[in-house]
Amino acid sequence: MRETTPLPDLNSLKDQARRLRSRLGANGQAVSHSQALELVAAQHGFKDWNTLHAALGNRPGIDRLRPGAQVRGLYLGQPFTARVLGVQALTAAPGSCRISLDLDEAVDVVTFDSFSSFRKRVTGVIGAEGVSRERTSNGRPQLEVSWS
Repeated sequence: MRETTPLPDLNSLKDQARRLRSRLGANGQAVSHSQALELVAAQHGFKDWNTLHAALGNRPGIDRLRPGAQVRGLYLGQPFTARVLGVQALTAAPGSCRISLDLDEAVDVVTFDSFSSFRKRVTGVIGAEGVSRERTSNGRPQLEVSWS
């Protein structure tokens, strides 16, 4: 049974395979790139590379989200621009990730006229399209993130 530790993104896993292949080659153990990918999959508790790749959910969009990246979107209906603080792939929900954001300007998360509550840091779970499954009381996604 595989542990539930977060998986690195696809590019990081491929880089890990390249480094492993290079290191083994330097020690006189020549392995092909596909063998190195299989070894990386085994290190992460998967039976093979295809299973690991499927667990990542084939998420090319989310794979581009990295700490420091600039994003924009809506949080509780309020527009924002932000810097990504962290991204964690969720193995329980392939294709989804937990994202932590530092908003450029705090947004008011309360819609009541005589009360305000500003938030500068936000964490949420988004799918491959950048939209959270969680909804506000009016049915709008709590968090919508776009990146390029």
